[in-house]
Amino acid sequence: MSGTRVGGSRMGDAFAALGDPVRRRMLELLASGERSVGELAEALAAFGRISQPAVSQHLKTLREARLVAVRAEGTRRLYALDADGIDAARAWLGRLLDPLAVFSQPLDALATEVVRGRRAGARAADAARSA
Repeated sequence: MSGTRVGGSRMGDAFAALGDPVRRRMLELLASGERSVGELAEALAAFGRISQPAVSQHLKTLREARLVAVRAEGTRRLYALDADGIDAARAWLGRLLDPLAVFSQPLDALATEVVRGRRAGARAADAARSA
């Protein structure tokens, strides 16, 4: 999958961004929908006093890791989860959890060839009986 390099790259940045508990909580909050910086700062009060500039810095890190997207609405900026980035991280983790996934495509191709071989063998047997 393109864009899923690891080690100082897209997936590396994503997992580095997730290393901070405040950023993880921000993603949890954004899972329920778009929020502004002010709304996130208020919701993060449980982590202690956090300024809007600090929230903005965390959001910048999440944006650069492609876990969060931003859109303008007048003078406000609304932040939401970046579905493509989240899906890329999920797919990368899925490959780790399924050690046989690396073999799935070659095994699918092998299965196709086995079926083709059986069909060819059946055709040859039918042709021999007909002759």
